[in-house]
Amino acid sequence: MKERYTDINEYIRDLQESIQKDPKCAIHHYNLGVAMLSIGDYAEAENCFLEAVRNSAHLAEAYVQLGGLCLRRGDLDGCYHYNKEASQVRAKYPIPWANMGFVHLQKGEVDEAISALHKALTWDPNYVQARASFASALYMKGEYEKSAEMSRMVLKLEPAFGPAWNNLSLAVFELGDVEKAKEYAEKAYEFGYEVSDEYWKELKEAAKKA
Repeated sequence: MKERYTDINEYIRDLQESIQKDPKCAIHHYNLGVAMLSIGDYAEAENCFLEAVRNSAHLAEAYVQLGGLCLRRGDLDGCYHYNKEASQVRAKYPIPWANMGFVHLQKGEVDEAISALHKALTWDPNYVQARASFASALYMKGEYEKSAEMSRMVLKLEPAFGPAWNNLSLAVFELGDVEKAKEYAEKAYEFGYEVSDEYWKELKEAAKKA
């Protein structure tokens, strides 16, 4: 939202008026979609993003937003489809590759996830979420040392990123360092990550045996 606006509803009204004057402006539709997201009107936001891509088939950001809305309602296939569209119209755009990697992870398709996440990091090596997903993929593949290394790279970039602390904890736990695993799980919790009750129990039991 432009700095001159202090009221989101005023901004929305101005965008709607601009669209009435120029109904084929994809950017106006996209900006209106983002504004609708900010007030929680997801159905209208989706309509705006769809209108944006109808008027500009190369607006990769709109496809990514549509993918996010699909993910919000649990539609992994829809999320993947829209992000694939985004990657096809802008191949070097890291966000859709990271999102496709995330979808592959949710489906247990680890090798496909790694391939997509590698592309995301090729275009943006400092993409924290992509690196965190990569760490998860490596963990799922049983490559715990590499997973821990990837999580440490994330934490160098973003020390307060809770999911990376959790990933690191899981990896070092598998590597046999229960004390460090507990320390890192506590860090994850400190930075807002909901560490599972089951994992806390595993840590507690392992500490007793150590």
